[in-house]
Order: sequence, then structure tokens, then C-alpha cells
Amino acid sequence: MKIMFKQSQWASMLTFRRWGGKNYSLFQAINKEVKITVLLVAYLTVVSPEVVFAQNQSSDVSMQYDLDEIKVSAQRSPVTYSQVARIVSVIEREEIEAAPVQSIQELLEYALSVDVRQRGVHGVQADISVRGGSFDQTLILLNGINISDPQTGHHNFNLPVSLKNISRVEILQGPAARVYGPNAFSGAINIITDENAENEMNLDLAYGEHNLLDLNANYAFTTGKFKQFVAANRKSSDGYIDNTDFETHNIFYHAQLESEPGKLDVQLGYTQKGFGANSFYTPKFPNQYEKTKTTFASIQYETGKKLHFKPSLYWRRHQDRFELFRDNPASWYTTHNYHLTDVLGAGLNTWFSSSLGKTSFGAEFRSENIWSNVLGEEMDEPIKVPGESDQYFTRSHSRSHVSYFAEHSLYLNKWSISVGAMFNWISDLDFDWKIYPGIDVAYQISDDLKIYSSVNSSMRMPTFTDLYYNGPTNIGNPDLKPEKSITFEGGFKFNNKAIKAHINTFYRNGKDLIDWVRENEEEKWKTQNLTEVNSFGIETGLDISPERLFGKSIFVKKVKLNYSYIKLDKGSDEYFSNYVLDNLKHKLDFTVNHSIWNKLSANWQLSYQDRNGSYMNFEDGEYTGEVAYDPFWLLNLKLQWRHKNLEFYSSVTNLLDEKYNDIGNLNQPGRWFTFGIHYKLK
Repeated sequence: MKIMFKQSQWASMLTFRRWGGKNYSLFQAINKEVKITVLLVAYLTVVSPEVVFAQNQSSDVSMQYDLDEIKVSAQRSPVTYSQVARIVSVIEREEIEAAPVQSIQELLEYALSVDVRQRGVHGVQADISVRGGSFDQTLILLNGINISDPQTGHHNFNLPVSLKNISRVEILQGPAARVYGPNAFSGAINIITDENAENEMNLDLAYGEHNLLDLNANYAFTTGKFKQFVAANRKSSDGYIDNTDFETHNIFYHAQLESEPGKLDVQLGYTQKGFGANSFYTPKFPNQYEKTKTTFASIQYETGKKLHFKPSLYWRRHQDRFELFRDNPASWYTTHNYHLTDVLGAGLNTWFSSSLGKTSFGAEFRSENIWSNVLGEEMDEPIKVPGESDQYFTRSHSRSHVSYFAEHSLYLNKWSISVGAMFNWISDLDFDWKIYPGIDVAYQISDDLKIYSSVNSSMRMPTFTDLYYNGPTNIGNPDLKPEKSITFEGGFKFNNKAIKAHINTFYRNGKDLIDWVRENEEEKWKTQNLTEVNSFGIETGLDISPERLFGKSIFVKKVKLNYSYIKLDKGSDEYFSNYVLDNLKHKLDFTVNHSIWNKLSANWQLSYQDRNGSYMNFEDGEYTGEVAYDPFWLLNLKLQWRHKNLEFYSSVTNLLDEKYNDIGNLNQPGRWFTFGIHYKLK
């Protein structure tokens, strides 16, 4: 049976030694050890296959859903998953609940062609990139609203929601400028909350090693046509090594009102993080500390029967204090880094259907502003830092984006064609109007098999860090130009009720890509537009539901396999590159979900990562030379027992206790046990 879903809402650099993120906005006036050993016993004594096959009822975590009719945000007008002539990875709620992870960042660790490099675990801070791009080249959306940070991509995942509030994650691989606008350079990730929330309350409590404590509560209720969702979360830990402790707080409100004229959608969110940043940006100073605050609000309204209008307005403020010394500062250290960024955006998306297909057009305005004591141009008059005593912003910068969109999608017999373009103007550097077109084409060979190809262009503006950060080993470049690319892609998709599979290849020609470079080891790193960087990749995915395949209850409920190979070539050898060529070359992800006995189930996740690039090894207080990243395997496991509205679970990450690092000299956590309980109250 197909489950029909409502349409979703439309949707480190190591050289950055001393930064923080604070937003300066149009709103300037605002001043204001418990190891769960039973887990080991359980997975070492899994019930024999004969007993499992004898079960008559399916496990409660059986992931029997059909993606075909889900509306995904892969075009300017609404489109179903089955119609998209691109690779869109969808992580559904059932898969999220079964995953042995504790944060959205850890969840994305097992997504196709997604590179997650965690500085702070459990969602504290991570750099997320897609298809070999940098962490600044991936656009992040919350219920279709752009929440990316213009200061640096390090802050993109400062979300006001926890993993427990996520209904679905959509990952659009490849450029998406004509869909989402500037900065959707190598991909876009849309996080969707409370999509099918009913009148219920959910309570979650998790406790783990290193004094990990995770508390979640959310409440969804409907009054007539007024649907509301409110969620709160607190998470903390003493840290897995010295100075990796953290404490985070989230609060989120989402309301939807459906009326005869149309549908109103409102979001409000706030998140606060304080964390030890051991070697986050340089191993020379392991006693770093950072505190961030993010406030987010948006309003959307959709109206019209034949001609649909969807205006939107959003605001995001991010404030950051970065301390190079958490305590006992050096005599030469005079002040912390303070930043405040304000982003104000407004957009209008319009579409209609006719005998010729779906036509959409729209516009977006986005104002990006920063106030800082480090980034930007010198101000005539200092401005007091909100919430800090005797601290002042002395630098600032503002820029504006104006974008117009047009797209037409045609579904004719076995053909699906979508063609469109973004017209863009940016106030910085007095750029002229630029156009970024794209086309997606697919042909349905049979009921289950489709062939597709696409050509899309994209761009990304430099972050404020790229432009202005100057430090002991770094020099920013205010004259940077936007990155540009054109990507060619093609492949096959196979999709039926039991098996979903695809294989594709892509080639991206990148121009003016921004990197920290130098001509020799004696020079400082500086940001510069590289002449050309080309990317070639192969991706394949396989998703099997054995019960649907064999038509009966089977102890294995879900099998999923993703593999990607990506190679990057720099067109010029004139410079040493610090980041652009530092990507995952091979990535293999394997997931198995199976029942054990009665209402007990298990979910295994295995990942292999082999990274290009290298880093300067740091030992005994000094750099000892450049070393390459070692490939590694990661194995995670989660056990779940469910009965009606009650669930107990126990999970272990890095089960094999692998010693590894995926970003500079920062060692990642070893084996980590967590136990949790979830209760749903109708």
C-alpha cells in the first residue's frame, strides 16, 4: 500500500584560527559512565535464523514505505520523487528512528556522497559537503527556508531543532542554483520537521558515556485547521577528551493554518551552544572555547487554485564569541573574537499547470550583514557587542543578492523535461547581471527503469571569512570573485515496490574556486580564486525491502548500500592547495535493519572512508611534517525494543573503537555507548 505524504514545505577551514560568528543586521537597534554491557551480550547472541523466520508478525521498525508520491523540493514547482530527473536522496522518519546516531550530522554521515567532518560531536559542529565540494558550497534549508550562514559554513548546522524533531531529510546532489538560488553550488540539504505530526506528545531521555545527557520533548496539536508543533531540547557531555565538553539548548515552534484563501506557515527557533573547541582551528591552542547563539524566524503563505503564489519572509541572526584561550591566556592575548551576522530574505514563488506542463517563476532578495572586531571594513563608530560588557564591534560589511527564477517542466508520455534559469545580481564588487541555466531530461524505458541526464550551472559567493580573515598564518582577500561551475550528469534509475537502485556519473567544471593557497611553505596561506578545478564522480545506490521482494515476513527488514568515487583535478600546479582537493575519494555505506526476537530489532551501519589530501601533523608542541589521511572503517549499532507507545533503545557508535581523524589533527571519539527511552503520549 502506498502511503501518501503531504507536500513538504518549500522548501573550516583549519586556517581560520580565531573566529566566531556574530551577525550584524538591519536590526541594529537590538542590544540586548555507564557502559551498557547488555548491548554486547544482545548482539553476540542474536536469535538463530530458524527462530526469526518462524515469526508471524513484522517488526515494528519495518520500513515499509513508498517514496514515489512524496513531494520533494527538487524543482521550483511541486514535483514527486518519481518525476525528478536528478539524484535526490530521501531519509525518511522510519530510517531516522532506527539509525544508531544522536544528531543530524551523524545521520548524514551515511548519506550518498555526503562528507561529514565533525569537530564537535553530537551536533556541536561539523562541516558538511556534497560531491567533493567544500563545506561552504552546500546550501542548508529548514522546511524549505535558506538558513546558511554568510560568515562561514562552520555555522550552517546551528539548527534550532534536534534529530528527534526531524521527519525527513532531502539531499539534492549536484548544483541547484535555479532551484534554491546562489550558494547551492555542489548540493542542497533540506531538513523537514513535524511533517505528519498528530495530536501527541513525545518525550525522550538518553544517557551515555562521558556523562552524555540528551533530553527532548515535543508536542503537536491541532485545533480545527490550525496545526501547531513545539519542541525543546537540551544536550550536554563532559567530553571524550580534555576540553571537548559541550552544552546545547534548542527551542522550536512551527505553526500551519489552512483556510479557504490559502495556507499560512510560521517558524520560530532559537539555539545556543557552548563548547570546548580542543584543536578545532589549530592544534597550537588546544584550550579554545566557543559560544554561539542563533535566532531564526520565517513566514510563508501559499494561495491560489490555478495560479499559485507563495511569498515568504525570513530572518536569521547568528552571534558568536570565540576564545583562543578558555582560561590562563597568554600575555599577548588581548581580546576574544566577536561576530554577529544578520540575514534578511524575502521571496515569491509562483507556478501554474497547463496542457504544456508546469510553469514557475519567482524572485528572491537576500541581505547579508556582519558586525565584528575581526571581519569586514573599519567602521567610523564602534558599536557595542550585545550581551557582552565593554566589548565593541569595529568592523562591518553588508551585501545584497537579487535573483529572478524561471522554470518549465513537461511530462509527456515517457519523457520528463525540466528547463530553467536563475538571473542573479550581487551588490558586492559591482557585478553585472549573470544567468545560470539548467536542464534535466529523463526517459522511462520501462515501468521500473529510467534513464536521465542533466546539465546545470551554479555559483557561490565568498564568505565573509574568505574575504576578511587575517591571522598569524592567513591573509584574506576582499577582491575574491564568485565561484562558478557547470555540471554534466547522467545515469539510470531502477524503482519498484521492493528495490530502488541507481548508478550515475557526473563531471563538474569549476572556475574561480576559492581556496587557501600559497606558493611555498614559508608564505602565509591566502584566499585566492583558482583558475580551474574539475571533478569526476561515480555514484551508485541500492535500497532493498526483502519482505516486499519475497512477499512474506522476513527477519531482515531493510538493506541499503551506497558507494561513491570522486576525483578532483586542479587545472594549475602553481599553488599549494589547502582545502579544495581535500575530499572523500572513496565512500562506502552499508546498512542492515533486522528483527531479533518479538519486538526487539537491530540496525547496523558500516562505513568506509578513504580521503584525499593531507594535513600538518602536530606533536609535542610543534609541526612535524605533512601526512596523508588514513582510510578507516566505522561500525555503529542500535538495538530497539518497542511496545505500543514505549521504546527502549541502546546504541554504540564506533563499535570497533577505530582510531581515526577526518579533519586535521583532531582525533575522533572511540567506542561510545548510549541508552535511551522514548514515550509517546496520545
